[in-house]
Amino acid sequence: MIDQSLINACIENNAAAQRELYNRCSGLFFGICYRYAIHKEDAEDMLQESFIRIFTQLHNFENRGNFEGWMRKIVVNACINYLTKNRKFLDHINLDSIHNLEFKEESVSSKLLGKQVMECLLQMPIGFRVVINLYAIEGFSHKEISDMLEISESTSRSQYIRGKQFLESILLERKLIPEATTTAEWFSLLNG
Repeated sequence: MIDQSLINACIENNAAAQRELYNRCSGLFFGICYRYAIHKEDAEDMLQESFIRIFTQLHNFENRGNFEGWMRKIVVNACINYLTKNRKFLDHINLDSIHNLEFKEESVSSKLLGKQVMECLLQMPIGFRVVINLYAIEGFSHKEISDMLEISESTSRSQYIRGKQFLESILLERKLIPEATTTAEWFSLLNG
């Protein structure tokens, strides 16, 4: 939990306070950035941009909600802006790379480690990964995703469905899940 005195010191551009906030939150936020990144260096750039935005927008935080949630939203938006600015999302959308996969909607009988799911998620094409992150992990609607990424809602839905299929095929190939399973627990492991 971040206390108000630390927030106030950061607003006043206190370098020690800003370093403290960075040290407390950078690990968590790097994990978020890494889910969206193509390379580790991209995640580092996204993290840096996120903290620049956090520090420059701190005066806009109105104490109406969770401060960490407010920062997380800035981090996600910084990641999306980084990808679209550098055309890394649009250059990697591939709607036709998955054919004839059947997705199963039964319950998961065994638990997966979040790290294993994350490793599988990072193997996915960036177009699939970004939409899965935004929809299943961050909780954005397909309408919000379409606005953020400047794609149609149908493209967002298609990327999500095909991304789930792609992720399932990786998990099945690695024998990390039983034949009949859903993505709900995989995504909850990434958030936990």
